[in-house]
Amino acid sequence: MLNSELQKKIVGKEILKDSPLFEEIHYAKHENEQLIMKLNAQYYPNKEVLALLEEITGKTIDSSVKISQPFYSDFGKHITFGKEIFINQNVTFVDLGGITIEDQVLIGPGSRLVTVNHLVSPKNRRGIKVEPIHIKQNAWLGANVTVLPGVTIGENSIVAADSTVTKDVPDNVIVVGSPAKVVRKIEEEDET
Repeated sequence: MLNSELQKKIVGKEILKDSPLFEEIHYAKHENEQLIMKLNAQYYPNKEVLALLEEITGKTIDSSVKISQPFYSDFGKHITFGKEIFINQNVTFVDLGGITIEDQVLIGPGSRLVTVNHLVSPKNRRGIKVEPIHIKQNAWLGANVTVLPGVTIGENSIVAADSTVTKDVPDNVIVVGSPAKVVRKIEEEDET
């Protein structure tokens, strides 16, 4: 799901550091950083956190979403939140490529969702390439999880603490490690 005209222009493309798009991205990033600093400068009740995040994202956020401070985002405008989401403290969204969080998702403290990657070529290393991240309904990311560009986390799946997710995770599984690998399927009757 693309959130803006800028996102449509950049997803999947290499953006070199001398490109006009590169400059546009950094200008928008600078504006967002001011709002993120305001969000994290003091404690706010959740209602005020959501109001500030609506300003940051430019979208309405359901009152059932709970976000612990501090919360970090580099770009802001490319985040979409569903309902009944819980995001613990010190989570970072590098969202230029777009991050979609569906309903009832849990994200543990210190996790990072990163949609931006630098280019492999040494002469173009300062350039970037972006790909969206999609976290499907009722997924759970444990503490200190890293999700890399272009990854989808499947419905009801669990990513164990300290894992790095480098490729798509199917629905209804538990993944562990770096890179994260499926260790078992989640059955309907699982209680723990």
